[in-house]
Amino acid sequence: MLLSQFQNEFVEAGCDEAGRGCLAGPVFAAAVIFPKDYYNPILNDSKKLSEKKRNELRPIIEREALAFAVCSVTPQEIDKINIHNASYKAMHLALDALSLTAEYLIIDGNKFIPYQTVPHTCIVKGDGKYLSIAAASILAKTYRDEFMDRIADEFPQYEWRSNKGYPTIVHRKAVLEHGPSIHHRRTFRVTDPQLKLEL
Repeated sequence: MLLSQFQNEFVEAGCDEAGRGCLAGPVFAAAVIFPKDYYNPILNDSKKLSEKKRNELRPIIEREALAFAVCSVTPQEIDKINIHNASYKAMHLALDALSLTAEYLIIDGNKFIPYQTVPHTCIVKGDGKYLSIAAASILAKTYRDEFMDRIADEFPQYEWRSNKGYPTIVHRKAVLEHGPSIHHRRTFRVTDPQLKLEL
């Protein structure tokens, strides 16, 4: 069972991102503040849930959270400041957009760039330990998947509806055959060990 709070003194927001390891598309991040004694037995790390279950949970999270926000950073910005900084920037933007001020942050992972003067704790695999981080992972993932589905029809050769921009064999093969799109991150190296390129 996931925990509702890391600490009980301050208003706490959980943060997570989606799309860090993708070849294409923005990186998305979400911040979620739940009531202190919030309980939801179904909420879990987005990677452990089916797409159907994530989409079912999204409106529940948005309805039951005291505050939530989802923001993104473009591929062009990712290329400019690198994916790690872009991930933290997306989290900062989400925190800026909250309708309720977070007084304490719990961050999925082991690194974070401090947000203003708000204290934080990084929690490895936090999306499988705390409800607010799990909720943030679901929001970031569903909003990002929705974005990738929207742009997929413009560039059908990359099959983004199925891979969401991640470096699958099909996606890497398409990049090598057709070149990158305007949505690709140019600083990400595209290789495919299963392909033999004829020069």
